[in-house]
Amino acid sequence: MTKEIAAIPGDGIGQEVLPAAIDVLEALDRDFEFVEGRAGNAVYEREGTPLPEETRELAREADATLFGAAGELAADIILPLRQDVEAFANVRPARAYPGVDGVKPETDLVFVRENTQGVYAGIESDLTDDVATLTRLITGEASRKIAEYGFEYADEHDADRITVAHKANVMRTTDGLFVDTAAEVAEEMDVEYDEALIDALAMHLVMHPEDYDVIVTPNLAGDVLSDLAAGLVGGLGMLPSANVGDDNALFEPVHGSAPDIAGEGIANPSAMILSAAMMLEYFGDDEDGQRVRNAVETVLEDGPRTPDLGGDASTEEFTDAVLEEL
Repeated sequence: MTKEIAAIPGDGIGQEVLPAAIDVLEALDRDFEFVEGRAGNAVYEREGTPLPEETRELAREADATLFGAAGELAADIILPLRQDVEAFANVRPARAYPGVDGVKPETDLVFVRENTQGVYAGIESDLTDDVATLTRLITGEASRKIAEYGFEYADEHDADRITVAHKANVMRTTDGLFVDTAAEVAEEMDVEYDEALIDALAMHLVMHPEDYDVIVTPNLAGDVLSDLAAGLVGGLGMLPSANVGDDNALFEPVHGSAPDIAGEGIANPSAMILSAAMMLEYFGDDEDGQRVRNAVETVLEDGPRTPDLGGDASTEEFTDAVLEEL
């Protein structure tokens, strides 16, 4: 049965890395139909909105979405798209690869981030010209859902350690609810886990990332900590991600639109291709997902490499090498 994939390049290097991922998926001879959606700064300049309703409807109705990159209007693009596919979980693996000059080559962990609430719920107000407020939203329902997902993910991937990250010593009510709910879920599922304060965890990740496997976090903490982990493995260009809902999902690289190199044809497509591998696994095709991951890993180790990794290959040359490995 054909699966419809919404393909939304977005801004900057999204226009270059998303076609690379599609080339890889098409080489697998899977029954995918790719339908392109419009979004980004250029769309805003032409149409007055960075995310047309037609694109949002495409994402809602597709079997999954591949998204390239967002620029200055990211909050008006990727956050609504995540909402459109009802993605409650943001999964961000941070893994060091052979051939990539990472700070901590022993890093191999996954962040499972609550994707709908916290300070990203968008509840902000101007009380006066000089006073602004932000309301942090945490519910037991959302906390339970991400804890269940994170614990199940850890079990399915044979994780040795599960860590629930929080700041309940300061945010006693909101993060208190988050950790209390996680504890209830762990007891119900008979799961062993530990807790870590997010500031202390940031330090320990830099010093000993090999001590961690799956980290379950509230929204903002997961965003910040996963970017920190990217710095351990060679940069944001190495991190894929999945935004997973009950019946739909969106897959995107963690990196932004990189306007400094956009249009030069030298963007590293690794994170986008690895995000496509996560999509394959979402569809239950673990074998092809691993094939894609293995091909990327081989090219990262043996070359050719893009300039951000010390090489001089173009996006197309890197992609061709991955296709050759497949």
